[in-house]
Amino acid sequence: MPKSTHEKWAFIVNPIAGNGSGEAIVPLLKEKIEHYSINAEIVMTERNGHATELSRELLAKGFDYIIAVGGDGTMNEVGAPLVGQENVVTGIVPAGTGNDFNQVLGFPDRFTDSDWEIFFTKTISNLDTGVCNDIPFMNGLGLGFDGVVAAKNYVAPGETKRGGKFKYVWMILSTLFFFKEKMAVIETNGKKEETRCFMNTIAIGRRHAGAFLVTPEAIGNDGLLDVCLIRELNIFQRLKILMMVPKGTHIRDKRVHSYRTKKLTLEFKMEVPFHVDGEVHFANRYEVEIKPDSLRMIYNPHGPHFLNV
Repeated sequence: MPKSTHEKWAFIVNPIAGNGSGEAIVPLLKEKIEHYSINAEIVMTERNGHATELSRELLAKGFDYIIAVGGDGTMNEVGAPLVGQENVVTGIVPAGTGNDFNQVLGFPDRFTDSDWEIFFTKTISNLDTGVCNDIPFMNGLGLGFDGVVAAKNYVAPGETKRGGKFKYVWMILSTLFFFKEKMAVIETNGKKEETRCFMNTIAIGRRHAGAFLVTPEAIGNDGLLDVCLIRELNIFQRLKILMMVPKGTHIRDKRVHSYRTKKLTLEFKMEVPFHVDGEVHFANRYEVEIKPDSLRMIYNPHGPHFLNV
């Protein structure tokens, strides 16, 4: 049984993640901490952005492991102050709705007993992170259709509509028929083009919105951003491609431009919504780049992870 009595662990719990799953998992978390003899503190978030504040404070106190308990948004907040820090390890105990980033690490949407054991065995890898307009992301960001869907899921800062993965499907379908593409100027790999974008996803991970493999070939530590640009579509083309996205086969369609890059810029004539790991923001210009090997994380070496190790 792996034990860690000297290393200092902290678990930052988002109690409202996954419609209350974050709070509900705390008794089990305490049980596992005791079982594996972990020297740990559990702290609860109280508002949007609080996880980042707590993570920064715990880093300053010299904690060795600072772990997010929640979904992608919680992981984003916890991980933001830890990017580029070599003396701290992070990880995620999944308790969100989508848990998309967790897939990169090879863990399931909810831990079993064997997953807890693997987690506390502490196999560590360096992961890439992205940054858009000085906002870090771990899994990905979405513009166009993807950004509008995320905005529909947005109630207030840090608060999303209640419901399971089905809510994402409903919001996608309800947006599909009425979304209007906007012209964007995109510059990447030394080339500039102007095009109407149905969707532009820029990612480190593969899965988005709980079930959609928008960037199905992404690797979490290859030093590159995976980009899925879908150009202007009519309603029939939208339906066709939407049916292909869950399995990732949409990248074979001629209207889909899938590529990798270290950085890119996008500019619209007006502010448009975009999401960063599910959190909604607004801008008209986007400067996006990769930060290779910038986050030390616990992963599952025995699971279906998407890392070069």
